[in-house]
Amino acid sequence: MALTYQQSKLVRDTIPALKEHGERITSIFYKTMLTDHPELNNYFNSVNQKNGRQPRALTAVILGFASNINHLSELVPKFERMCNKHCSLGIQPEHYEVVGKYLIQAFGEVLGPAMTPEVQTAWTKAYWMLAKMLIGREAQLYRDFESWPSWRPFKIDRIVNECDDLYTFYLVPQDGKRLPKFLPGQYVSVQIQVPGGNLQSRQYSLSEAWREDYYRITIRRDEGTVYSNSVSKSFFNPGIVSNYLIDQTTVGSILQVSHPAGEFFLDVHNTSTVPLVLISAGVGVTPMVSIANTVMESQPSRQIAWIHGCRKHIPFEDHIKTLRKKNSNFQTKIFKTVINSTDRPGETYDYNERMDLAKLKPEELHLQHGGTEYFICGPEQFMVNQKLYLMQQGVSASRIKCEIFTTGDLSVVVQLPANDALAVRSTSTSTRLSSKSTIPTYQEAGSHNRDHRSGGGGWGRKEGDTYKQRRRGWMGKCGA
Repeated sequence: MALTYQQSKLVRDTIPALKEHGERITSIFYKTMLTDHPELNNYFNSVNQKNGRQPRALTAVILGFASNINHLSELVPKFERMCNKHCSLGIQPEHYEVVGKYLIQAFGEVLGPAMTPEVQTAWTKAYWMLAKMLIGREAQLYRDFESWPSWRPFKIDRIVNECDDLYTFYLVPQDGKRLPKFLPGQYVSVQIQVPGGNLQSRQYSLSEAWREDYYRITIRRDEGTVYSNSVSKSFFNPGIVSNYLIDQTTVGSILQVSHPAGEFFLDVHNTSTVPLVLISAGVGVTPMVSIANTVMESQPSRQIAWIHGCRKHIPFEDHIKTLRKKNSNFQTKIFKTVINSTDRPGETYDYNERMDLAKLKPEELHLQHGGTEYFICGPEQFMVNQKLYLMQQGVSASRIKCEIFTTGDLSVVVQLPANDALAVRSTSTSTRLSSKSTIPTYQEAGSHNRDHRSGGGGWGRKEGDTYKQRRRGWMGKCGA
């Protein structure tokens, strides 16, 4: 049931105070909830708890929902991303009961006397409007997962060091049963028991087209935030799960793996032949390999341009060379910042610099085609920069999909004259951009590393399900 006018006003009137004390709210919330329910530590990313990203993201979601409670359509992609993440972690309806209780308590402690019984009732009702929307969508996803709604044991069959600190894991189901199909670009969660600690889960993109007998993920070592001076170097909040998988597991180790999920993907049910442009940097290459392999197998005549940025080594370099040799419709452009003695321009790299799409010809980005689809994956600022460039060239935001490895959202703000501004809005970014601006400033509310990740961009759906149908489904859940 929707809020009454008076209840909506009570919620809106308290939002400024809650935003002002957002850090305090989340500190109170997590401290009291996890003290009373220590078992919930198994669901929360301990690294993001320490660096504050997860608490900030939760507050942003709740207050963002309340601020837009009568205009929820713009929040639907964000909710879709949340629901996919929740289902990959095994979040259940009863967890919303616990979160709601401690969240409203935290609001009350911050608001003090302003948290009247009427305000508490209004906020409780608003929270449950959001919760029921998410629970309903998650129930749909769990039904899609069929006989695999929780964790499933997989054995590590093979480990390959792709380059530097990037490792590929081939995972086979311990029960030997056929694996369900997934959409290229999606991820799985991997859960481990941290020595002397709680269960911890992280999401990793599937880095291969669907195979019925194994899944493949590719993981980068996460050293954490680097601090250095003239005499020493230190690392803060290194990745727990990624580093454990690389350093502590071997062939034959058993891992708990979730059903594939995620809303960043290529819709294989749409047999469109429009060109694809894949833009990646670093470990962002992983979902692109899955997309490229899938298209090369199912639509070999479809044109694909892959633009990648790296420092010294290109992940899956030999495989990418093979794709290029086998099919003239697959073209690549490589930006490399560190050139070694074996590198050859035009063969192992094209540009000795950071990625700059302006260096490419319009036809190399298929800008002349009004339907070209663009997929971008890499560090957050990298994705923002590439997306903004494409939009400056006339590409609509609906044709650009970004994979956001974050617990929250990335907020980008560029100050411009009103008559020289381009409004940019996506599932994760809201920006004003001038054609004269090349390096936007930004505020980060999450992390781009997959040991801290969430998702972003695109729509999770079944064959025949359209954007409008999915949006109507979400709006129906909130009574809009």
